[in-house]
Amino acid sequence: MSYPTLPYPIDSYTHGAEFARRLSGDDILLLDGAMGTMIQTYKLGEQDFRGERFADHHKDVKGNNELLSLVRPDIISAIHEQYLAAGADIISTNTFGATRVAQGDYDLPEIAYELNKASAELAKAAVLKYSTPEQPRFVAGALGPQPKTASISPDVNDPGARNITFDQLRDAYTEQLHGLLDGGIDIVLLETIFDTLNAKAAIFAVETVFEERGVRLPVMISGTVTDASGRILSGQTVEAFWNSVRHARPLTIGLNCALGAALMRPYVAELAKICGTYICVYPNAGLPNPMSETGFDETPDVTSSLLREFAEAGFVNVVGGCCGTTPEHITAIREQVRGVPARKVPDIPIKTRLSGLEPLNIDEDSLFVNVGERTNVTGSKAFLRLIREEKYDEALAVARQQVENGAQIIDINMDEAMLDAKQCMVRFLNLIASEPDISRVPIMIDSSKWEVIEAGLKCIQGKAVVNSISMKEGVEEFKAHAKLCMRYGAAVVVMAFDEQGQADNLQRRIEICERAYRILVDEVGFAPEDIIFDPNVFAIATGLEEHNRYAMDFIEGVKWIHENLPHARISGGISNVSFSFRGNEVMREAIHTVFLYYAIREGLTMGIVNAGMLGVYADLDQLTRDLVEDVIFNRSEPVGKTDPHDTRTNTERLVEHAESVRGNVVRKEEDLSWREAPVRQRLIHAMVHGITTYIVEDTEEVRQEITNAGGRPIEVIEGPLMDGMNIVGDLFGDGKMFLPQVVKSARVMKEAVAHLVPFIEEEKRQIEAAGGDVRAKGKIVIATVKGDVHDIGKNIVDVVLQCNNFDVVNMGVMVPAADILNKAKEVNADIVGLSGLITPSLEEMQFVAAEMQRDPYFTERKIPLMIGGATTSRVHTAVKIAPNYEGPVIYVPDASRSVGVCTALVSDDVDSFVEKLDQEYEQVRQRHANRKANPLISIEEARANRVAIDWSNYTPPKPKFIGRREIVNFDLAEIVKYFDWGPFFNSWGLFGKYPAILEDEVVGKEAQELFANAQVMLKKIIDGRWLTASGVVGFYPANSINDDDIELYTDESRSEVLLTWRNLRSQGKKRTGIANKCLADYIAPKASGVQDYIGMFAVTGGLGIEKHVARFEAEGDDYSSIMIKALADRFAEGLAEALHHRVRTDLWGYVPDEHLDNQALIDEKYQGIRPAPGYPACPEHTVKAAMFEALAPEHIGMQLTESYAMIPASSVSGFYFSHPESSYFNVGTIGEDQLHDYAERCNISLGQAKRQLSSVLE
Repeated sequence: MSYPTLPYPIDSYTHGAEFARRLSGDDILLLDGAMGTMIQTYKLGEQDFRGERFADHHKDVKGNNELLSLVRPDIISAIHEQYLAAGADIISTNTFGATRVAQGDYDLPEIAYELNKASAELAKAAVLKYSTPEQPRFVAGALGPQPKTASISPDVNDPGARNITFDQLRDAYTEQLHGLLDGGIDIVLLETIFDTLNAKAAIFAVETVFEERGVRLPVMISGTVTDASGRILSGQTVEAFWNSVRHARPLTIGLNCALGAALMRPYVAELAKICGTYICVYPNAGLPNPMSETGFDETPDVTSSLLREFAEAGFVNVVGGCCGTTPEHITAIREQVRGVPARKVPDIPIKTRLSGLEPLNIDEDSLFVNVGERTNVTGSKAFLRLIREEKYDEALAVARQQVENGAQIIDINMDEAMLDAKQCMVRFLNLIASEPDISRVPIMIDSSKWEVIEAGLKCIQGKAVVNSISMKEGVEEFKAHAKLCMRYGAAVVVMAFDEQGQADNLQRRIEICERAYRILVDEVGFAPEDIIFDPNVFAIATGLEEHNRYAMDFIEGVKWIHENLPHARISGGISNVSFSFRGNEVMREAIHTVFLYYAIREGLTMGIVNAGMLGVYADLDQLTRDLVEDVIFNRSEPVGKTDPHDTRTNTERLVEHAESVRGNVVRKEEDLSWREAPVRQRLIHAMVHGITTYIVEDTEEVRQEITNAGGRPIEVIEGPLMDGMNIVGDLFGDGKMFLPQVVKSARVMKEAVAHLVPFIEEEKRQIEAAGGDVRAKGKIVIATVKGDVHDIGKNIVDVVLQCNNFDVVNMGVMVPAADILNKAKEVNADIVGLSGLITPSLEEMQFVAAEMQRDPYFTERKIPLMIGGATTSRVHTAVKIAPNYEGPVIYVPDASRSVGVCTALVSDDVDSFVEKLDQEYEQVRQRHANRKANPLISIEEARANRVAIDWSNYTPPKPKFIGRREIVNFDLAEIVKYFDWGPFFNSWGLFGKYPAILEDEVVGKEAQELFANAQVMLKKIIDGRWLTASGVVGFYPANSINDDDIELYTDESRSEVLLTWRNLRSQGKKRTGIANKCLADYIAPKASGVQDYIGMFAVTGGLGIEKHVARFEAEGDDYSSIMIKALADRFAEGLAEALHHRVRTDLWGYVPDEHLDNQALIDEKYQGIRPAPGYPACPEHTVKAAMFEALAPEHIGMQLTESYAMIPASSVSGFYFSHPESSYFNVGTIGEDQLHDYAERCNISLGQAKRQLSSVLE
């Protein structure tokens, strides 16, 4: 568990200890239901709310429910007693809006204290009436969210404006809490939190009042996720919210209001997983329903059944009800959860848990955390100028750029003599709060003035970092500031600074940091993981001898803190270390790079650093690196000293070197020593390293050398060039070289061969005239099958095979079977290779294999057939393709395997290779036949177990228009923001998650180079407008029919059917509660009378690609050809993502306030889905024909092949669903009954149905 233990020990509570004791038991406790819902049943009028006391009040007070505690206490008491009779263990006071702020809306702020005291007394009296030793009952004093928010501007024209301050909220909550405590509450309940900053003001008030009164009560905190975005209204995710309020050490954390239990479930599950305290959940009774007596649609049976599922899943310790729930709901919930054990609080790993709108969790295994330094007026003259001139929009752009460049925290400092630092800090932080792309990361408030720090803390809803506090002014002030930081919920940077001054050597660093740690942890009660030590980074190479150990002492200090002060983190102002070289940015970057390299190795957690002034340690030239390290480690035997007679100091050598590199890039100088080797070795070196600079002259030199000795030009290829490529092949096969490097090596090979071709052709003519024969290892015909336009992987295979002396005939894409076979016969191919990406290609491959079986030319020669592509597999090849052809059929998973397979197939040992392969494939077929099949249920049973959606209480959102619209020439730079780079690396055979792949031990270096090259081409594509990205989107009225089909209508009259989409339903046997899904489940049935809608889209990122591919291929530049295709794919997918975002937030607008970063989009955390034909939820492609007919994407340059592949290849199409419960799923294998049913619904033959659905049939 984290220190301090969450929650507080039971015996630390002066009130409510019995509640804490009961909560730690095995039973789930029961909270009451809605107060407002019950008050509505009394149908009170204005006079009822006024009573005698407020009869002459100048404002209407109807709806001021809290006032009833004074004028109609009988009603409030009766409601409390009804809930207690229903079994509630806890009732909450009628004080949701009983603060000075909320009552101010009725011009009654002065009665706030009285309201709270009276309400608490009513609840306490009811509880005393029902409490027994066996079932004690408790009063929770309710602190509501307030009608005004501290994080959100009330003025759309001024995002920095606020209509309430932290201090006003704190004071209001303080007054409220005093009244509640005087009335006798047992628990403090902060509920319905939709702005975490308001909640933090309440927490501050609670802790202050507890301290003043010498009491401690259990605290319950409950947030409100307002919609399916999974965020509270002020923008925080559930985990970010928890990180922001966990400093209160609540006895329970949970969610209430806004959502019913069904929609609340994923967020409750997340809390249960991440929180080391008890969980309390009290949802609404479903969705609002004005026709219902309670105003909500769920009956007690429905709500209670859902909460039982929560209990059985181990999510909850306390359950109850919010809006729309009644005593009948509480009774039903009591019966449902009775006997189900309460959630056991898990041990949560200790982490530094910070947050902006999103969480940032840091532990010992975390990578180095970059703290952006450019929003600092003392460190950036440009930023200072913007703040001075009040150009806050431009200042926000600086912050945004830091986040976009990878800063995980942004440091903000306004300490400048001519600025009102406090006012500037508040203004800037309020503006940042309105910029979700900035405020998603935590804020570090950086100031030497406590008043500025405190003002900043009052503006931040997330968990911030204070930079900094120290013992400079004595221990008492240090402790006082630390206690306030803890009360504001902030982590702290602690400077190695005490009453005697800054720590400037190792011993002082150890002494001060250890002392501060013990004071904070043992005396203040500060969580050690919220302590971040800054052991002081000082400038090196100053020329003063006493400064020579500054860097080394810092690094050793980092190591000591890491090893001796458990869970504390370590930071530093990295730029300080290079201050002596200001003005020489090249040298400063080198120093930062080396310094960080060693500090991080010893445990440095984070650093305030300009990411743009960091290099890669391995990329620094050796001399620079040695000289910097000599200074950092104060070496007495410097490595950078090359002359034994050199008497200069380490600093002097570095300073002189710095002058020599000023203005240059300090990187490895190009090593041309290989140019001194014999020419054949130079050729091999060029092959392996992909260097084209000297290839033509070296190739010619070798050719002349060979021909002068009586040799042949081909010997240049067969000798040094192939020696080089064989080394490349070995490195590639061993995983020590990667596809991008192979393609570069191939480019070198092609340039060399291109130079040799005229000489080889001339010699070949002479040899052939003399009756001779010259052959490569073998001739291979490869093609992407008919209907499929994807060829990146196939082209890589082409390159790799050619590099290994195979003669490859690449037929391109969409090649019919007859053409492939004719070409193979024409060129006397030794091997035929087929590639395909889309699922219909699998059937086409089976057809090609069968056609080869029909042709004696192939059966007699047993010409091997190789199978590859993303949708293919070893099992599919063995089970579905190989049985169609008696010759060898071989699955090749990737380019690296193709060389070995082809070499074996043309070798003298081919028979043994094929025999072994046949045995393996027979075993695969046997295992497939004998495997334990996933049991299927009948289609009728599957339909009965459909996704259960109550359409009677759901109003589908209506799009802004009906019909199609074109989005032409979309901004390419904008699309890049939506790139998912993972598939890009995959297409090159580099597998890993972006951006982690860039630091991967095995492929990281190559991934970095590939990514850098991609950025270069991206710039050319964007600047030169090489590609055009366009799309078409359409929205149409829709309803589901016949259980599994969806009808789309031409207009709102719904009288004319535009198209009917026949869907498939999963038939695998499911666990209880898991539906057999079909996409039609997410569209309202026609019989329901609910008018639903659906969207369609088709986008492409490949318009204009052909001429560039042709140019690259004409130049023999396969690398660039593959690169532009891979990037075109990213533009297509990125445009699909960007357009879907626009659909959700604008064109359809069902989540107008969505704020998701790109990773969240990649992780599909948005509401709604965009399934594409051919993918798991709708594996059947033929609907594309009707889709294309409706959307007419030919107007933007898209076409559909006869096999339903899209042209250009870099294209995406699909459907839009908006329902909040819609999700992606896998149809999986279907049964014979659904196959027949599908054929009947489509009015097609069973044979045709089998062909269309081959991918989901056994």
